[in-house]
Amino acid sequence: MNQTRTFLLIAWLAVAFLLFQQWQTPAPTPVAPAVNTPAAPAPSAVGAVPALPATPTAGAPALPAAAVAPSAQTVEIITDVYRLTVDLKGVSIIRAELLTYPIEKKAGSANVMLLDNGSTDFFVAESGWLTRTHTSEPNHNAVFTTADGQSRYELKPGQDSLSVPFVWTDASGISLTKTLVLKRGKFEIGVQQTLRNAGSTPWSGFAYEQLKRIPPPPPPKHAGFTNPESFSFIGSAWFGEPDKYEKISFADYYDGGVIQSPNKPITDGWFGMLQHHFVSVWLPAKGDTQTYSITTEGPLSQAYYLVRGMSGETVLAPGASHSREDRLWVGPKAQQAMNAVHPTLDLSVDYGIFSFLAQPLFWLLSKLHDLLGNWGWAIIAIVIVLKALLFPLSAKQYQSMAKMRAIQPRIEALKERYGDDRQKFAVAQMELYKKEKINPAAGCLPMLIPIPIFLALYWVLVESVELRQAPWIGWIQNLTDADPYFILPALNLIVMFLTQKLTPMPGMDPLQKKMMTFMPLIFGVMMAFFPSGLVLYWVTNGLLGLAQQWWMTKKYGTHGHHPAPAK
Repeated sequence: MNQTRTFLLIAWLAVAFLLFQQWQTPAPTPVAPAVNTPAAPAPSAVGAVPALPATPTAGAPALPAAAVAPSAQTVEIITDVYRLTVDLKGVSIIRAELLTYPIEKKAGSANVMLLDNGSTDFFVAESGWLTRTHTSEPNHNAVFTTADGQSRYELKPGQDSLSVPFVWTDASGISLTKTLVLKRGKFEIGVQQTLRNAGSTPWSGFAYEQLKRIPPPPPPKHAGFTNPESFSFIGSAWFGEPDKYEKISFADYYDGGVIQSPNKPITDGWFGMLQHHFVSVWLPAKGDTQTYSITTEGPLSQAYYLVRGMSGETVLAPGASHSREDRLWVGPKAQQAMNAVHPTLDLSVDYGIFSFLAQPLFWLLSKLHDLLGNWGWAIIAIVIVLKALLFPLSAKQYQSMAKMRAIQPRIEALKERYGDDRQKFAVAQMELYKKEKINPAAGCLPMLIPIPIFLALYWVLVESVELRQAPWIGWIQNLTDADPYFILPALNLIVMFLTQKLTPMPGMDPLQKKMMTFMPLIFGVMMAFFPSGLVLYWVTNGLLGLAQQWWMTKKYGTHGHHPAPAK
């Protein structure tokens, strides 16, 4: 096989795979029989232990029904990376603006709002306690107060951390202090909780955390497979023993009208909701065993989708107290930073079926970035490294191509001799290959290897937030966006054209040759809408391949063998 066919096969496979990914990605809002939609349970009564839909912790009371009362007062918390809005009802985080991540790379762009209680982008983080022994409980509808009565807190210059305590008290003597702890430069929110029983009777409760959102609208259909959000995973995910990492899209919450809740106990795990480049994850208290579940609230046509963790029972004798610390990651899928929080949290970076290749590619790309200080140059460097590693295979391919080129005149002579008798021509052609010891399939393996690497690197470039809006040089100021002036796609077209000129095409009829002549143009147009970082990779790969092909052709001469030494 020749280099032009390599481009053709890779183009077809890449397009087919990406179209398959888009076709496989379901619409975010499923259609399921409304009769099977679980209704939100009513608040628990004293001593009652009702069944808990999608929260199967043994003996736990039901979660409160969705509140109909207006929101309580809110509190604003500002750090160097966050602007949070906290609802005093439950100390729920109802807005999380990421101050270091603008939506677009231009002056005046709004920042990414990962959590938002707006009607169309509703997404909040909630936590609380349920009880079966008292009439009231500090759930996510209970109203807290700030310890000092302030409504705005800000991390001051020179201050490394900020703690904001909230307090809930009950007439029976039960109190809960919930403190949000934020650190400079960290997209991690500590949620420290201390329960105290100053009453005269024992208190029993179950801690829970949950994320609740309306699935985001799908991207425009015209965006196509060149828009990564068209097929980037959006849904819930969790990690824990024994099943490791699992995920479920919002569209798959229901199967046959039945909620597909995992309902499984997990220790020292995490659960969250994923989207392109960003993630919100609850990490329950260390050593805590929780039952993870998914459910919905409200009518299915406008349902809130939830993922929840419910802890086991905590019993407080009169005069006793209990403390726990949960953590909430609300931010980018920054792998190094997430690994510092939990060693498996980077699994939320979803590279799909090519993770086994994408993960080492990202590791190598990161090391090259650390060395060169620029993601664009790191992409060029990784091509050089890969080309060097694959050179022995490439050499066999180019040697085979040189031999094919050497016998091209004889192939043309056979075509003239046998005319339209394709069968006789094919037999004569194979005899010629056998006589000259040419294996026409010798170049296939080197051609197949770049295909999964190409697709894996595509996922690395579009899914790794580290490369989001990263500049290269000059006109390329965003490697995850298309080349604004189409310079790289045009250069890619030229490289493919020159490569084609050096490539023998034995056995092709005029129609096939004409079709192959248009391949650089077709592939060049397609590349015009891909992320510029991916086109940069492909241009660099093509330039090095062109240089290799020219050098190997010169090395093996016109006959496909080492030239004889000069006398």
